[in-house]
Amino acid sequence: MEAWMNAISPFVRVVKIVKSSSLSGEWIDFDHVFTYIEQGEADFILNGVKYQAQEGDLFLMSPLLPHIIRTTSDVPLIQYIVHFDLFYDEVRSGLKETGLINELTRLIPEREQALADVVPVTHLRTADRMDVKRRFLLMQKVFLDDKANRDLATKAIVIELLYFFLKGQTGRNEQEGKLTKGWGVLERAISYIHERYADSGLDNATISGHAGVSTNHLSFLFKEQLQITIQKYITHVRIEQAKAKIMEGHKTITVIAEEVGFSSIHLFSRSFKATVGITPSQFYAAHSTVRKDG
Repeated sequence: MEAWMNAISPFVRVVKIVKSSSLSGEWIDFDHVFTYIEQGEADFILNGVKYQAQEGDLFLMSPLLPHIIRTTSDVPLIQYIVHFDLFYDEVRSGLKETGLINELTRLIPEREQALADVVPVTHLRTADRMDVKRRFLLMQKVFLDDKANRDLATKAIVIELLYFFLKGQTGRNEQEGKLTKGWGVLERAISYIHERYADSGLDNATISGHAGVSTNHLSFLFKEQLQITIQKYITHVRIEQAKAKIMEGHKTITVIAEEVGFSSIHLFSRSFKATVGITPSQFYAAHSTVRKDG
């Protein structure tokens, strides 16, 4: 791997710190995602394998890897997150909303899959945790300051994080993760939901029929493995897609509500506020300010 690693030139797309008191849902991003667990515990289900994430863990998720995260402790989950490509590409550098999956973002260059077979989690030593945390915080500051040579500075830090990640994997047990019960069924259902979330008539019976099981059994699997109902999961997917579309800033709230599968603007607004904590208009205004300031 050393010869291959000498060729990488990471491009950093997003750097953020996320604090969640209660989190349950699935995300799919078109780029790599580094997640450092600063506080709390959670189940990370990656391609059907469940890992019990805790303070000091560093996860690396490759492009288009479905990752389900569910908090499992009373302590809020704090994640340091960076989205990046392993190699700079002029076209991909213009793609900003990492969770917006479409025909363009599904086209992942082969070289971006170089780490797809690496075990996705590293348990860092205490000394390395401090170093990794400092680098994340420095990267966030550099990224938000957006001054000259930002891309060069963030690239250097990602390479350092890759070093710590691979260093922490030496001698570890690759079978630490546990295969999730009923994952094949869940994966079919989740994939179908992501394909059809825009259909306001999408219901449990249709999804379970596609997954090849009864509605009751699929509902049981969602509650047992994800601690969420099928309909709440559908709402989660729709809201995540709506957030990405709102941040693009090209369409009205009413159009977005219809495009992500809500039968009315009133239902969309109510569901959005219950999930995000603010109304769609407030969310748009906040991100509009960020775009203008940037």
